[in-house]
Amino acid sequence: MLEIENLHTKVGETEILKGLDLEVNAGEIHAIMGPNGAGKSTLSYALGGRPGYEVTAGSVTFEGQDLLDMEPHERAAAGLFLGFQYPVEIPGISNVQFLREALNSQRKARGEEPLSGGEFLKHAKEQAALLKLDMDMLKRQVNVGFSGGEKKRAEMVQMGILDPKFAVLDETDSGLDIDALRIVGEGINAIMRKPDKGVLIITHYQRLLDYVRPDYVHILSRGQIVKTGGPDLAKQLEEQGYDEVMAA
Repeated sequence: MLEIENLHTKVGETEILKGLDLEVNAGEIHAIMGPNGAGKSTLSYALGGRPGYEVTAGSVTFEGQDLLDMEPHERAAAGLFLGFQYPVEIPGISNVQFLREALNSQRKARGEEPLSGGEFLKHAKEQAALLKLDMDMLKRQVNVGFSGGEKKRAEMVQMGILDPKFAVLDETDSGLDIDALRIVGEGINAIMRKPDKGVLIITHYQRLLDYVRPDYVHILSRGQIVKTGGPDLAKQLEEQGYDEVMAA
């Protein structure tokens, strides 16, 4: 579904990713863990097409298409979703306005008919219920005045509404308390744990993986994946730390 080969990426004059290889098949959930500065967020931004993250070598294929040849909005329309570590605030625009425009823009790009206002609200209510988010929250300005946990839950509602084929979730567990972590984890499972979808979770900690159990865990260090294992690898990292596990 997603195949990354020999990916090199630099920010400014600094090379961050140095020949990263990764393949995620449909129906799989992969987790990437690693120390600070390893290149985890750089990988997510490179996949999403964020300006300033220059791919200097390698390839990324998404469902047979050259992902790197697409603009960010084209990647989104093709079914790629990027969850941000720090979701941005957009004053003056309500979540409902923002999400309806985003969804109908993607539907138009795929040659599908737009949803009417009533159809969209029904869809939005269903997805908000999965994340236990009150619809009044969706009437507020995008992330303005939201707590960290509310921003992440609202972002997962956005993912449910857009219904992507593949989600890249960059430290989705950041800023979540115990209850919000469980709700977000259950939401990810409900939306994305399906045989025709894929997920790449980028995280520092094992705690989210208690709820969203990955098929594979990869350790990213100095711009490359240096070790791959099953879910137990995340627990081993939590207990022993990166240095000891990578040295084994």
